[in-house]
Amino acid sequence: MHARAATALSTALLGTAALLLPATDVRAVEDGTPPEVIAHRGASAHAPENTLAAVDKAAALGAVWVENDVQRTKDGALVVLHDDSLRRTTDVEEVFPGRAPWKVKDFTAAEISRLDAGSWFGASYAGARVPTLRQYLHRVDLHHQKLLLELKNPELYPGIEGQTLKLLSNEGWFDRRHENRLVVQSFGVAALRTVHELKPGVRTGLLGKPAVSDLPAYADFADQINPSYTALSAAYVSAVHAFTGPHGRPLEVSAWTVNTAEAARRVAGYGVDGIITNEPGVVRDALAGQGPLSLVTGHCQWRPVRWGA
Repeated sequence: MHARAATALSTALLGTAALLLPATDVRAVEDGTPPEVIAHRGASAHAPENTLAAVDKAAALGAVWVENDVQRTKDGALVVLHDDSLRRTTDVEEVFPGRAPWKVKDFTAAEISRLDAGSWFGASYAGARVPTLRQYLHRVDLHHQKLLLELKNPELYPGIEGQTLKLLSNEGWFDRRHENRLVVQSFGVAALRTVHELKPGVRTGLLGKPAVSDLPAYADFADQINPSYTALSAAYVSAVHAFTGPHGRPLEVSAWTVNTAEAARRVAGYGVDGIITNEPGVVRDALAGQGPLSLVTGHCQWRPVRWGA
């Protein structure tokens, strides 16, 4: 069993009690390490999401981590796109009228490569394409970034777990140079369990906010619990941290999608390990030069600390 049962139980009980108190009465204990800033679908507030341009913009804004979504085409290629339909972020309705509902799985890779995935965002991005996962990996590597890779809608693509792992392997993402540079996440519990079984060394993240009582089961195959920031509290983060994941380290928490300085400071004060954001520059600047958020009875404030103190 990977869970530290006694600590987890006491934390869960304390967390339950804390949730009954006003948020300002919750005390968070920080270790002095600021959370990682993770560019959501690249720097998607500044460039069309999940495109190579968004990766480039994230790098320009200093984002070490980028997040993206992977799905599969009709002919078995892995492409980077969030929605299961091509409508919102491409001109598919114009290029392929009469092919409603324009699902990714109903188009070949060659057909998708014809689509404009940038004009919807802005004229300066006209002609941007939906990248293949291989292209995306190469761009992330070019910038020496780290990757939070989401298996999107895995129930639509049987076997996508193994296929994705094979591509990652072929592109060198399991070599020593890429150590600690990859996390595979999903809302799909079965998909994450499969990833862990096929490649036990890969770190994984479960999207969502499971009950504390369910964390022991997830800790067998997930290294992270990644909820919406609106659902988080300091008590819940502490409860997650009390469990040990499959690689012998405390479970981590990365919160999504945080786009304002105020929210970034608040979530950092909960003790999260990562902040997933469309605005990596805003979050970076909000946390830069600041100590951890000190949550004290009656009020909260930033206070500088010496890292490691």
